[in-house]
Amino acid sequence: MAKIATFEELEAWQRARELNRAVYDCSGSGRFAKDFALLDQIRRAAVSVMSNVAEGFERSGDREFLQFLAVAKGSCGEVRAQLYVALDQGYVSDQEFAKVSRIAIDTSRLIAGLIRYLRQSDLKGSKYR
Repeated sequence: MAKIATFEELEAWQRARELNRAVYDCSGSGRFAKDFALLDQIRRAAVSVMSNVAEGFERSGDREFLQFLAVAKGSCGEVRAQLYVALDQGYVSDQEFAKVSRIAIDTSRLIAGLIRYLRQSDLKGSKYR
């Protein structure tokens, strides 16, 4: 893996950003936008994915980064679970559900790959050289 200087360079963070855009797009109108509890929860979960990847990267060591990545991966699952609620309530179409769910799954897989890489690597420093 090439040296990564900023969290914005991480493919997992880039995909998490895409997940945020998709969640905000599908939840910003219609009945979904009026279900304030679900709206707030799914958006917070999506933001959590992106934020935890960034915050973990900015921490000083691999163990902290792994912990934050685990939280981010869990938040991907939370987004997917809440998408099922939105689908069951008729807030999103089958197509919207499939699109956002696919992005969440892809994001989770990228995070899992990064976790695997960090666990197997000898990187221990503050910037993961």
